[in-house]
Amino acid sequence: MNTGKSKFSRIYVLIVAALLIGLMIYSADNFNQGKYKYSTFLKDLKAGKVTEITIRQNKEVPTGKLVVELGKKKTETVYVSDVNKVLEDIEQYNEKAEKRIEPAVMDVSRDSVFVTTILPALLMIIPILIIFFVMNAGAGGGGGAKMANFGKSRAKMVIEVKNMDFTKVAGLQEEKEELEEIVDFLKNPKKYIQLGARIPKGVLLEGPPGTGKTLLAKATAGEAGVPFFTISGSDFVEMFVGVGASRVRDLFMEAKRNSPCIIFIDEIDAVARRRGTGMGGGHDEREQTLNQLLVEMDGFGVNEGIIVMAATNRVDILDPAILRPGRFDRKVLVGRPDVKGRLEILEVHAKNKALGDDVKLEEIARITAGFTGADLENLLNEASILAARKNKQFLTQEEINEAMIKVGVGKEKRSKIISEKDKRITAYHEAGHAILFHVLPDVGPVHTVSVIPTGAGAAGYTMPLPEKDEMFMTKGKMLQEIMVSLGGRIAEELILDDVTTGASQDIKQATAAAKAMVTKYGFTENLGLINYNDESDDVFIGRDLAHSRGYGEETASAIDREVKSIVDGCYKQAKQIVEEHMEQLHACAKLLIEKEKIGQQEFEELFGTPVMPA
Repeated sequence: MNTGKSKFSRIYVLIVAALLIGLMIYSADNFNQGKYKYSTFLKDLKAGKVTEITIRQNKEVPTGKLVVELGKKKTETVYVSDVNKVLEDIEQYNEKAEKRIEPAVMDVSRDSVFVTTILPALLMIIPILIIFFVMNAGAGGGGGAKMANFGKSRAKMVIEVKNMDFTKVAGLQEEKEELEEIVDFLKNPKKYIQLGARIPKGVLLEGPPGTGKTLLAKATAGEAGVPFFTISGSDFVEMFVGVGASRVRDLFMEAKRNSPCIIFIDEIDAVARRRGTGMGGGHDEREQTLNQLLVEMDGFGVNEGIIVMAATNRVDILDPAILRPGRFDRKVLVGRPDVKGRLEILEVHAKNKALGDDVKLEEIARITAGFTGADLENLLNEASILAARKNKQFLTQEEINEAMIKVGVGKEKRSKIISEKDKRITAYHEAGHAILFHVLPDVGPVHTVSVIPTGAGAAGYTMPLPEKDEMFMTKGKMLQEIMVSLGGRIAEELILDDVTTGASQDIKQATAAAKAMVTKYGFTENLGLINYNDESDDVFIGRDLAHSRGYGEETASAIDREVKSIVDGCYKQAKQIVEEHMEQLHACAKLLIEKEKIGQQEFEELFGTPVMPA
């Protein structure tokens, strides 16, 4: 808080206000015509009320101002167009009156220097000063919005990151071990320097969104106990050329004054994208900012004690120059947690929550395969909100299950009115998916089947229950997932007289998976182990204005045939499985129409229980 500036501003306001009030008082006489008329003056004169008269002539003779004293300290003013006429009227009165009134005629008034020169100047300057003051005050309130500070860094410096260390970060054991060396160097740099070791100048944290990259950076600064500068990559880039590079210089100058320290650049891909990919060439503002960042990280200058940490989930589009050793020496992959990591994360987020006896964090960790740390925190938070809405004192498994559905497929819309026909179509559609989830060995088992519409626009959903984390996707599992996607459409064809548009998203997913098998993973014998995938990021980055395929028309036709062959083969197998389990299909659909939602135990009990078609 700048007390000196605020005090000066208050004095400035008072001076301007005093000048304005003075001008108003001074000019009140000149602009106030009053209600006293010349006819009223003549009546008062004949009635003997007037005791004294003063005539003040103007430069525009014979005009003037008549000041009339009416006794008892009452004074009136009236402007006249002819002073001579006033003198004649007064002389006529004196001829008849017992007591004469001799008017005091003042000389022609001369305007002062203040009125002729200073006043007009003030009337022009004061509005300008007021506008300047308002703009200056607004710029001061916006922090870096002043033109003088436009090139200043917007990084926020935290002298000490309190209540934050590696114990607050769960599920990232190997990642923390890599960063502990950075922390040890910041605490004890001498033992590394004596052995001739060079500490990494930069650490790049890469991984999917929500995996804890920013949390790791904060924990590193808190563990080391050094100043922590944090800034977003987009804060460097501005419309004006040269501003980004100036902010980079200012950031590193400030860091040198506070070394040893950590600079953390979040979402660095906003400023460090590959050069030569824009329309502006070398004069592009973003490229100039990146060039300055490259120089500061490993140029001729020496940045001792400064460690740059950055986070991104698009490492594939970063400029190669910033990824070389000497700039970002270490690349730490922060991936999705495994079942052990998810349990640790759930335990951290559940510390301040009242959990019921039926809540098993181990079970939640097992069924949340693929969830990031942010997803797990959101899951428990949504469950807490649901429990509070129900006026419960603690969380139960019921709220966890509801939150799982809300996070996974969207909030259920129980109030939506659905016709019996649509409910029957949805029931058979979801039963088709569920049967394939149950029968096929690599994609099940089923956790929940529902015909309740969701906020995501789906008429129903079938949620599987992953039993284990898998690092790789096999060809057999991909084929089974395509079969599951086609299960809803197959059930509609077998039971209904017609097919619906409800399987459009399923068909899209099946086609995408089959195309990936052919073009990316080499899961086809006819085309061999060649990557035909043309969905690169070149156009998105801006490197090429046109997109071209790396293969000919004949190969494109072969790819189309292979994709169709895979989908047709999966369709044939899936249809055979559904036809073999028609009893379970009818039983599941009937139960869904009746109860709207069934769990894993109810679904598995259907196998072996013959029922009539719904």
